[in-house]
Amino acid sequence: MKKYIIAVCLFLIALTMHARAIREEHELTGEKPRESYALGMAVGDDLRQAGLDLDYAAFIDGLRDAMEGVTTRLDPDEAFELIEIAFENAMNRQIVELRDAELRFLADNAAREGIIITESGLQYMVLEEGDGPQPTADDTVLVHYEGTLIDGTVFDSSYQQEQPEEIPLNLVIPGWAEALQLMNTGSMFQVYIPSSLAYGELGVGSIIPPFSTVIFKIELYGIANDDND
Repeated sequence: MKKYIIAVCLFLIALTMHARAIREEHELTGEKPRESYALGMAVGDDLRQAGLDLDYAAFIDGLRDAMEGVTTRLDPDEAFELIEIAFENAMNRQIVELRDAELRFLADNAAREGIIITESGLQYMVLEEGDGPQPTADDTVLVHYEGTLIDGTVFDSSYQQEQPEEIPLNLVIPGWAEALQLMNTGSMFQVYIPSSLAYGELGVGSIIPPFSTVIFKIELYGIANDDND
C-alpha cells in the first residue's frame, strides 16, 4: 500500500512536469494541453506545500525513460526508497521552519508592552480586569472567546452564540486551563498559547498547522458550578 501511494505521487509529479513542458512548447488551445495544465496546477500546489525540491532535468530524464519503457538508471525499489527520503526530508525542513517561526513570534511578542509571561511560557495581556472569583482546574467556566492563528485567521469563536459557552477546564488544552485560572470573573484577556501548551507538533488537520502559537481573546463571565454566581 505504501509503495502504491508513492507511485501515485510520482505519477502526479510526472503530470506536473509534463504540463510544464506543454506550456513551454504550445499555447493552451487544445483540450489535452488545458487538462494537463489544470492537473499541473493542482498537483504543483500540493508539491509546493509539501516543500519538495526537484532537479527538473533529472526528473524529465526519469519520466522519459519510464514512459518509453527503456531500462531505467535506478531499479524500482531504490527509486521508491529515494522518494520516501525526499518526502521525509521535505517534511523535516518544514518542521524546522515552523518551529523557528514560532520561536521568533514568541520572542517578538514577549517584548511588547503589557505582555506577561508565566513560568510555563504562556503569554497574556490583561484587556479588562474583573473583581470576581477565580476558577480552579476542576471548575466549569462561562466564557466568550475567539481563537486565531498568528496571521489573524479565526479558527474558533463563541461570539455567534447569544449566551456564553460552558467549558470544563479539565477538558481544554493546558494553556487555556492555565490562563483561565489567572482570570478573575469579569476579566478579558488576550492569551498567546505556545504550541507546547496547545496543539503541539501535529496541529489539528488543515485548521491549525504544526507548531502553532494560538491566540485567544477570552472573556470570563462566571463559574458555572459556583453557588454564589
